[in-house]
Amino acid sequence: MTGIVVGVDGSDGSKHALEWAASEARLRSAPLKVVLAWQWPVGVYAGGGWMGITEELIEGIKSTARDRLDETCRAVAPALDGLEVTRTLAEDIPAQALLEAAADADLLVVGTRGHGGFAGLLLGSVSQQCAHHSPCPIVIIPPPRI
Repeated sequence: MTGIVVGVDGSDGSKHALEWAASEARLRSAPLKVVLAWQWPVGVYAGGGWMGITEELIEGIKSTARDRLDETCRAVAPALDGLEVTRTLAEDIPAQALLEAAADADLLVVGTRGHGGFAGLLLGSVSQQCAHHSPCPIVIIPPPRI
């Protein structure tokens, strides 16, 4: 068993997916891999090339992604207690990063909507891409009912 991969982006939906994945990892006695993917902001590509890229900008973007991953895990810390958890930052398109991380996984877990897309969509673009191309079983966690 290679474990469970869960995608997070800091949104409430991804925190809910992480809690569910942690519960499932506990039931299966499986390791949990928490993946947060980040991309360069669109403005970086303005004018057909890299504009204003500095080491400070690069480190700032990576630091923000790392902080978001850490904050997401802290938000559900009790659910992660006692589990074998690996945190992974990926510089990639989110769906691609998750599909690669799940290449040898037993299960991929994603939320239905995160920080991107249109609010009215039932499935976000990342969860939709993962549903169509996942190399393993996938669970798509809807938002919690209030």
